[in-house]
Amino acid sequence: MKKLTLLLAASALSMSAMAAQAADKVTLQLKWVTQAQFAGYYVAKDKGFYKEEDLDVEIKPGGPDIAPAQVLAGGGADVVLDWMPSALATREKGVPLVNIAQPFKSSGMMLTCRKDSGIKTSADFADKTLGVWFFGNEYPFLSWMSKLGIKTDGSAGGVKVLKQGFNVDPILQKQAACVSTMTYNEYWQIIDAGLSADDLITFKYEDEGVATLEDGIYVMEDKLKDAAFKDKMVRFVRASMKGWKYAEANTDEAADIVLENDASGAQTEKHQKRMMGEIAKLTAGSNGALDKADYERTVATLLGAGSDPVITKKPEGAWTSEITDAALK
Repeated sequence: MKKLTLLLAASALSMSAMAAQAADKVTLQLKWVTQAQFAGYYVAKDKGFYKEEDLDVEIKPGGPDIAPAQVLAGGGADVVLDWMPSALATREKGVPLVNIAQPFKSSGMMLTCRKDSGIKTSADFADKTLGVWFFGNEYPFLSWMSKLGIKTDGSAGGVKVLKQGFNVDPILQKQAACVSTMTYNEYWQIIDAGLSADDLITFKYEDEGVATLEDGIYVMEDKLKDAAFKDKMVRFVRASMKGWKYAEANTDEAADIVLENDASGAQTEKHQKRMMGEIAKLTAGSNGALDKADYERTVATLLGAGSDPVITKKPEGAWTSEITDAALK
């Protein structure tokens, strides 16, 4: 009887070990450092949503020296998060990224300007210095200026473009009338630095009709030929969207989960809770499926970015609904 009990116990342990080993590993590379911008993924892991889908997900933070597309192409991740301008430019250069899901419905990008610079409307940009992010983030801006008929070469009646780093110093030090900000991040850095909302005027790219898609989920095209990989991605997207919807409904809890995963200790509770509240506005309205109209608007914006567009022709095969079609059944 004792031997039988031991055998049964050993069998149970073996089955438990096999079950633990059965979870499919997925490595996710974030676009930036651990913050509420990526709350849905941390929530999905913390709440066991990935585990429910038999997934063992590793979330790798990004940073200024990490290019998600390069990590993906080099085999360092199974799936990455990226902005569509960057992803489409990378695809045109020969690295075939494919968007399989789009948790962010709206863009958080905007220009934030000092009122004391004399700017009241976009017509007042003329002869001003504007801080702009580059590395692909400049193209929506260039398209916007092209749409307004404003030159960006610093000539009379045009604007002088200041290549902006990862801070808002130019507006604080009056080196620029406006700087690039995200609704959930840099705008609040300006506020925390001492300027008030009454001192500022904002121009959201979404409102100007030149917004591009942000924070999409991308994989390598050849991976989608593998049925097992596609199945993993269906489960990954389903669990991730469950995480995002939970985060939307429970913003403070989601921010706390992000803070628990911030190994750097650089984030603050105040900033992350505020960020999560803004992020929830951007993911609202998305079930994870890419809206074709949003995609076409993004492509049109990129093709219309002046004399040096980020892409030179309409992409083919740059996104698929196959994963979300299965995940959302």
